[in-house]
Amino acid sequence: MTPMKDLSGGATARRRACTGIAALSLVVAATVPAAAADGDRVLGTAADYGVPSPAESGELTSEFATSPTGAWFVELAPEPTAQGGSRAAVLRAERDFAAEAAGEGVEVEVRRTFSTLWSGVSAEIADEDVEAVRSLPSVQAVYPVLAIDAPAPSSASPDLATALAMSGADVAQSELGLTGEGVKVGIIDTGVDIDHPDLGGGGTDDGTAFPSARVVAGYDFVGDTYNADPTSDAYQPVPQPDENPDDCQGHGTHVAGIVGADGDIAAGGVRGVAPGVTLGAYRVFGCDGSTESDIMIAAMERALADGMDVVNQSIGAAFQTWPGYPTAVASDNLVDAGVVMVASIGNSGASGTWSAGAPGVGEDVIGVASYDNTHVTAQVVQVDGQDYPFLPATGAPEPPTTGSLDLVALGAPGTDAARACEPIDPAVADGKAVLVERGAAVTPGVTCDATFYAKALRAQQAGAAAVVLYNNVPGLFSPTVAGAEPITIPVIAVSATHGAELTAATADGATLTWTDEVGRAVNPTGGLISSFSSYGMAADLSLKPDLGAPGGNIFATYPLEKGGYATLSGTSMAAPHVAGAVALLLEARPDTEAHEVRSILQNHADPSDWSLAAGNGYVEPVHRQGAGMLDIDAAILATTAVTPGKLSLGESEHGPVEATLTVTNDGDADVTYATSVVDTIATSGNPDVPTFLLGGTTVEMPETVTVPAGGSADLTVSIAPDAELEAELAQYGGFVVLTPEEGEALSVPFAGFAGDYQDLELFGTFNGLELPALAELTACDRLIGTDCVSGGAWDLVDPGHVFTMRDGDVPSVVFHMEHPAESITMRVLLVLPGRLGAIPLGRSVAYEEEFVGRDSGGISVRTWDGTIAVGKGKHKVPLPGGRYMLQVTAVNALGDASDPEHRETWTSPAFTIDRKTPRS
Repeated sequence: MTPMKDLSGGATARRRACTGIAALSLVVAATVPAAAADGDRVLGTAADYGVPSPAESGELTSEFATSPTGAWFVELAPEPTAQGGSRAAVLRAERDFAAEAAGEGVEVEVRRTFSTLWSGVSAEIADEDVEAVRSLPSVQAVYPVLAIDAPAPSSASPDLATALAMSGADVAQSELGLTGEGVKVGIIDTGVDIDHPDLGGGGTDDGTAFPSARVVAGYDFVGDTYNADPTSDAYQPVPQPDENPDDCQGHGTHVAGIVGADGDIAAGGVRGVAPGVTLGAYRVFGCDGSTESDIMIAAMERALADGMDVVNQSIGAAFQTWPGYPTAVASDNLVDAGVVMVASIGNSGASGTWSAGAPGVGEDVIGVASYDNTHVTAQVVQVDGQDYPFLPATGAPEPPTTGSLDLVALGAPGTDAARACEPIDPAVADGKAVLVERGAAVTPGVTCDATFYAKALRAQQAGAAAVVLYNNVPGLFSPTVAGAEPITIPVIAVSATHGAELTAATADGATLTWTDEVGRAVNPTGGLISSFSSYGMAADLSLKPDLGAPGGNIFATYPLEKGGYATLSGTSMAAPHVAGAVALLLEARPDTEAHEVRSILQNHADPSDWSLAAGNGYVEPVHRQGAGMLDIDAAILATTAVTPGKLSLGESEHGPVEATLTVTNDGDADVTYATSVVDTIATSGNPDVPTFLLGGTTVEMPETVTVPAGGSADLTVSIAPDAELEAELAQYGGFVVLTPEEGEALSVPFAGFAGDYQDLELFGTFNGLELPALAELTACDRLIGTDCVSGGAWDLVDPGHVFTMRDGDVPSVVFHMEHPAESITMRVLLVLPGRLGAIPLGRSVAYEEEFVGRDSGGISVRTWDGTIAVGKGKHKVPLPGGRYMLQVTAVNALGDASDPEHRETWTSPAFTIDRKTPRS
C-alpha cells in the first residue's frame, strides 16, 4: 500500500472539535448577511447561506407525492409485556379485534402481531375503513405503516481513526483500556457480513458459520429479494425470512464496523469505537430498496429476546416527527426493559426544520445528529510539485495515476466565467485540464445550468482532457456527473482554498501531474454539524436530537464481495458511534441504568459553532445539534452529573417555563458552580427554507450552586424567549452552563417554541398553487387500489368535473402540509339540489390519519374510492352517480380538535360521479 501523506500542513488532529461550551470558534468562515451586522435579529434564510432547498416543480407528479403503504398499525388496549402487561391479555385483545372487525364488515389482513414492546398488530386495511377500525372497542389508536429507505454510500475515503479522536473514544480505548467487552450491541439494519475479518469472520465469502464468535445472534426478517419500494422495478413486498442475517446491501456491515470492528489497522483494517463488543444482526432490508416500519418493531422484539444491552437503528422515517409513532413507542419500551436504544435522527437537513424521524424522536431514545469528520483521506494530484487532495466524481472515468496535463483557468473565482456558464472556448481547453468553479451565475439575470454534469459536459465538448471542479464554500465535496451523454474524461473536486491557489498558479502556466498517492487532509468543515443532519424539534415540542457524533465521511467495513471497505456519510454513521460509546460506558460503569445513559452523555457533550457561519460567534441551533458532540472519555470519568439532561420547554404563550435541575456529586470534595446561559441560533418561517434568527432568552436562576461531596443540590431555572422570537413563531434554544472553579463545565440544552404553537400554518402552497385542491390522475406506472404509488401525475380539475371511478379515475385531493399536524380527516359530502348545500353521508370518512408529519418540497395525495360505510359500519356500499364534495380538516399539533382556532378546513368544489361514462 502506498504510504499516506499528511496534507494538513503539519497540524495534528485535534482531540475533538470543541473542548467545552466556551470553545465555540472554529476556522471556517462564511459571509453573514448585512442584516446581522446592522443589529437586526434576522440573519438570513437557508438560501442566503447556499443551502439547496427541496426542489419544487410545476408538475404535480409522484416525485413529490406521498401515499400510504396500504398497511396500518392497530394499537390495542393491554400493556405490552415489557411494560408489565400479560401476553395472554394481548392475545385476547387480538382475538377481540378480529371478531369486532368481522362484525363491522371490515376486511383486515393481519401481517404481524406484537406483544412485547408494543401491543397490537399491523394489517392491510382499506383507507376508508380506518375510522371504523379506530372506533372498535378493543382499539386504542391507528397509525400508517411507513416505508423506510436504506441509505446509499458516498464516495470519499476518510479514516475512522480521526472520528474516534473527535469523540474521545481513542482516549477511552488507549488510556482507559476500554473496548466494550462483555456488552452486546444489536444492529437493526441490512444485516452484517459475518465473513468480514474485522468482524470476526474468516475472510472468505460464505466461509464463516452463523452465529460466529463476534456476531452471536440475529435473524433475517425479509430475505434477499424483499423490496418494499413500490416505485422500484424490483418491487417485491413479501418477506422471505431466513436464519442467517448476512448482508448483501452493505449499510449494516458499515454500521457494525463503526460500533465494533477489530481489524488490523497496519494491514489496512479498521478499528471501531468498541472493538470488544459482541454483535447481534437483525436484517430488515433486502439487497436493495426499502423496508416497512412494522418489520422494525419485530426486529426490536427479537433483539430484546436475544439479550442485547444496546440496540442501534441507523434507519428511520423522515419527517415522522411524532414520538407517539409505534416504532418510537416500541423503542421507548425497549429502554424501559433495560436496553439502551440509539437511533439516527435523519439525513434531511437540507430539507429544513421539523425534519427528524422516528424512532429517533422517541422520548427515551438517544436521537443522534451528525458532525463532519476532522480529516478526509483523498487521492493526491500535484501541480508544479505541490500536493492537492481531491475526490473523484461519480459518473466519470477513474483518474489516472500517471501522466501530466497543462492546467488552465476560465476566470477568477466568483465570476460567471470561472463557473463555465457559457460554452467553453476550445482554443482554451483543448487537451488541457480545466479549472471550473462550483455554483450558479453570479451576475443578476444570467441563467446557467450549474449542475456538475453540465459543467463537465461543456468542458468535454470543448476538448478538455480533464476537469478540476473547485468548491465555492469551504471543504471538499463529492460531485456526480452522470448524465445522458456520458462523461468520458476524468473529473475531480478540490476545496475552495485550493481552487483559488490553482487559479493563481495558472497565471504563469501550470502543470497538473497525476499520482497514485493518497493523503490525509484537514477537512475545513470538520467538527461542524453535517449539512445533511436533520433538524428537530419533535412534533410534541420535545428537544431532538439529543447529541451528535462523527457521521460525515466515515470509512469502515463493507461486505467482502463489495470491496471490504467503503465510506458512507449520514446520521446512520453517527448513531453507531454513540452506540459503541455507550458500550464503553457500560463496561466502565456496569451498574448504569438504561434511562441514565443519555443524560450522562449529554452533560459532557461539546456544543459547536453554527455550521453555516462558523467563526462568527454563533452557536449551532440546539434543535439541530442537541447537547453537542459526544465526549465519551469525559462522560466516563465524570464524578458529577445534572438531571434531567435536557429541558423541553414547550410553547411560551403562557409565560416563562420553570424547571428544576438536580446536580449530583459523587466526588470527595464539595463543588461550586457558576451558572450562565448561552443562546443558540433560532429558526422560523418556511420550514423548507428556514429563516435564521439571533437567539435570545431571559433566564432567572441563582448565580452559583454548591453541591456537597457525595450529595446533590437543586437548581431552579425560569426561561422565556425574547418577545421578538415570539412574533416570529420561532424554535429557540440554548444551554444552561455550570462552570466549576476547576475542571470541565457541565451543560444542559433547552429548547422551546416561541409563541402559540397552534398559530403555525398547516395547509401550505406548492410552487405557487393554493392547496388543498381537487385533482385527477393523468398518468401512473403502478396503481394499487385507488392509489398511484409509482410514476403518478395529476392535474387540478374545475368544479363539476366527472370521475368514472375506473382505472384510478377517482377524486384525489392534493395538499401540502407545511407543519406537523395532530390529525387529518377527509369526509364525503352529498351535494343537495338547488341551493340547499351539502351534508355528510353515513360515516362519511374517506381517510383519516393521526400524528402526521410535514411535507418537504412536495405534495401528499389522498383518494376516495366512491364508497361509504352503512349499517353501523357493517357494510361498505358504492355511492350512486351524483354530485359530491370532499372536506379535509387538519388539526394543529398539540391542538384541541373542538377549538376552531386549532384546525384548518378545506372543502372541495362539487364534482360528479358517473360510472356509466367511459374514461376519456
